[in-house]
Amino acid sequence: MLNPNYKASAILVLTTMLAAIGWIFSKETLQGLPPFLFIGMRFLLASLCLLPFCYAAFRRTTLKTIGFAALVGVLLGVAMMCWIHAMSNTEALAEGAFIASLSMLFVPVVAWVLFRQKPPRAFWLSMPVAAAGMALLSLSGGWQQSDSQIWFAACAFMLAIHFNVNSRFAQQIPILLLACIQLFVTGLLSLTMSLTVEQIPSHVPVTIWGWFALSTLLATSLRYVLQTVGQKQITASKAALIMLLEPVWTATLSVMWYGEVFTLNKALGCALILSSLILYRMGSRPFRAVRRVSAIENASIGFTDSSDEALAGSKKREE
Repeated sequence: MLNPNYKASAILVLTTMLAAIGWIFSKETLQGLPPFLFIGMRFLLASLCLLPFCYAAFRRTTLKTIGFAALVGVLLGVAMMCWIHAMSNTEALAEGAFIASLSMLFVPVVAWVLFRQKPPRAFWLSMPVAAAGMALLSLSGGWQQSDSQIWFAACAFMLAIHFNVNSRFAQQIPILLLACIQLFVTGLLSLTMSLTVEQIPSHVPVTIWGWFALSTLLATSLRYVLQTVGQKQITASKAALIMLLEPVWTATLSVMWYGEVFTLNKALGCALILSSLILYRMGSRPFRAVRRVSAIENASIGFTDSSDEALAGSKKREE
């Protein structure tokens, strides 16, 4: 019989594959749907899928608690809008996945500013490595930092803020309900933005709706379930290391699907960013708040394709 740890690890590896495929699904969907409309519908549907499982908890929870969860959901919504805007303006998905994964390193910086929690020693070792990686991604015949790189970095920073603030409220509300509320707020915020700045298409090809369905059902709902199951029988630190595979799979798929070209600078930059994340994960002791909801930090990688991953991860604490 398969060892439970090995089984959980295999499930989490599959989760990272689904997350990476989600980048492709999302990029294909954007060929026919405006970015904010797409992300809004996707997250609203995801929240509705969760609602039957947390309706009883919703009725027992106070309006004040729901309001706090909704406010934290606004941070998540802003992060997701930064991400989808970057996605719609780049063909370099691999590069974007590695930049977005840096939110893991932004978490201690934000905690230091907001809550006066000093970063661990490993942070100071890994940050220069990450900075060097970012610099290499921008060096191509001179300094050429693209708008999408800035927006992916903004997404990572917003996810770090969301993680820190969310960790303060995650103990006050059941995890499924917390996920449902924040996914709903993200969807509502994105749809509002879409109605404000986007032109709704009069016709969307059937194939686009197919990509949308795959993005919603496989890359969001199924991945949520698999990550929750996988993290039940494995430590948060091991789970976090496995989740670092997502940008690697994304890079591989981007090369295979879109023929993305890896220049020497880009390859070295992505390698340095991945090395900095591994160095930080292997060498640091998480903050107490991080330890309580450590898997939410996987949003650094995963919620870049789905905020569901960040909220889903914290379910390990509850169980």
